[in-house]
Amino acid sequence: MATQIQYDRLGGPEVLQVASAPDPVAPHDGVVVAVRAAGVNPIDGKLRSGTRPSAPITEPRVPGSDAAGVVLSVGPGVTGWAPGDDVVVREARGAYTTHLVAPASHLVRKPAAVSWEEAAAIGVPAGTAHQALVSLGVGPGTTLLIHGGSGSVGRAAIQLARRMGATVVATASPANHDRLRELGATPVSYGPGLLDRLRDAAPDGFDRILDAIGTEEALETSFALVDDRSRIGTIVVGPRAAELGILAWAGGNPIPLTAEELRLRAEAYPLVLDLLAEGAFQVDVARTFPLVEAAEAARLVEGGHPGGKVVLTP
Repeated sequence: MATQIQYDRLGGPEVLQVASAPDPVAPHDGVVVAVRAAGVNPIDGKLRSGTRPSAPITEPRVPGSDAAGVVLSVGPGVTGWAPGDDVVVREARGAYTTHLVAPASHLVRKPAAVSWEEAAAIGVPAGTAHQALVSLGVGPGTTLLIHGGSGSVGRAAIQLARRMGATVVATASPANHDRLRELGATPVSYGPGLLDRLRDAAPDGFDRILDAIGTEEALETSFALVDDRSRIGTIVVGPRAAELGILAWAGGNPIPLTAEELRLRAEAYPLVLDLLAEGAFQVDVARTFPLVEAAEAARLVEGGHPGGKVVLTP
C-alpha cells in the first residue's frame, strides 16, 4: 500500500490527512516513482486553503508538484526509462505520496551528485525564476531588482540572473542579507526609506524588476524606479497585472502560461540539476519532515520565512 497526504475540504494545514492507497500501476505512457523527497511550496497551501481558486473538490486531493525518486515500473509505451532510474518529476500531480504516477515526458534524470532533498527542492522555484528572467529579457549588463530575494524563487533568481551577466539588488530582511551577498546580490532592507536605499544601491537605475513578494511597498517602489512597466514582472499579484500594466506569470494570473513560458520552466530542470552537480548552484534546504508530518511542514512554510526550502521524505 502507498501512503499519501490528502484533503477533502478547503482549509488550513489541519485538513491534511494521512491515508493509504493501493499501489498504483504505470499507465501506458507513464511510470510509477518511489518518492524519496517532495518539495513543499507556498502554492500548495494557497490551493488547499482556497486562496488560489481551483476546481471543486469531488474526491480527496493530494497536494504537491515537486518530487524526486526512483522509477519502480514503466508502462508498455515508455522508452528511455527503466526501473531503478533516479529521476526528478517536473509538474508532478500529487507529490505528497510514497508512490507517484507521472508521464514519462515529465521525468528528468537526477545526477548522482545531487541529493534527493536538493532535487525535490528546485522545481517550482528554479522553473519560475528561469522563465521569469528570460521573459523579462534579463541578460549581460542588466541591473535587476528582485523584491523578496530571500524566498526560494528569489534565491534561485539571484543565482540565475548572475549567470546571465546581470547585476542584482534584492530586498530582504536584515537577517538574510549575508546569505544574499553569498549568492551574488546586493541586499537592501524593506521598510520606510526603501526607495532611497534602492537608488543608493543602483545609482544608474534599474533595467528590470522581478516582484516575488507582492506588497504595496514593492509595487510602489517599482513604479517609481522604472517608467516602462513592461519591464516589471510579478509572480504574486497576477490578477492585478493588467490593471497595473505589468507582466505576470502564475500568481493567480487569469492568463495561462504560454507554450514558450512552459518550455522555459521545463528547461530549468536539467539546467539547474547540472549546475547543482557541478557545485555552481545552491539550494538552501531549511528543514525536512517525514511525509506523515506534512501538516507541520505546511505550517512552517505558511508561517513565512522558513529560511529555505522545506522538504518531505518518506
